[in-house]
Amino acid sequence: MKTIYIIHRWDGTPDSDWYPWLKEALAAQGFEVNVLDMPNAETPVMGEWVDYINEAVPSPDEDTYFVGHSIGCQAIMRYLETFDSVKIGKALFVAGWFNLKNLENEDAEKIAEPWLKTPIDFGKVKNAAEYFKVIISDDDPYDCLDENARIFKEKLGASVSIEKGAGHFMGDEYPIILAEISDMLK
Repeated sequence: MKTIYIIHRWDGTPDSDWYPWLKEALAAQGFEVNVLDMPNAETPVMGEWVDYINEAVPSPDEDTYFVGHSIGCQAIMRYLETFDSVKIGKALFVAGWFNLKNLENEDAEKIAEPWLKTPIDFGKVKNAAEYFKVIISDDDPYDCLDENARIFKEKLGASVSIEKGAGHFMGDEYPIILAEISDMLK
C-alpha cells in the first residue's frame, strides 16, 4: 500500500493549513496518510527534524511518498540524503526553498541560517526518489522565486509549477496540491 507522509512548515502543526484537508482527501482515495508532528516547530532544528522523520518512517521504499511544505521540503531532502541505496516513490514540495528573503526578524534569520547554509547532497537526494515536483507561488512573501525554481530544476531535475497568488500556501485548501499528488500516486 502506498503511504504518504506530510511534513509541515516551520511553526506549523498537523492541524494547520491544508494538511487535514489533504489527509482526508487522500485517505478517501484509499491511501495511508500520516501528517508528522515535527518537533519544536517554532524553532526547527535540522538534525532533530531529520531524526524525527527517520523514526517515523520505519522502512522507506518505493511505496513511500512525501509531501513537504516550506521547511518541510528541506527536511525531506536532508532525510533523503542520509541514504545510499534506499529508493522512495516520489516527493511533492509545496513552497519549497533554498533561499529566503524578508524573514520577520533576526531570530528567524538565525533559525533559518543552518537550513540555508548547510549544503545538500543533491546527488544522493536525486538518487533516493523516482520523481520530484515543486509548486511555488509568484507572490511568495519570502521571494527568491526564480532562484529557487532554477535550483529545483537543475539540481534535482524537478518539475516546477508556478501558481498565481498562492502566497506561501498557508490556506485551508489548494486543489492543485491534491491534483499533483493524486497524479503522482497513479
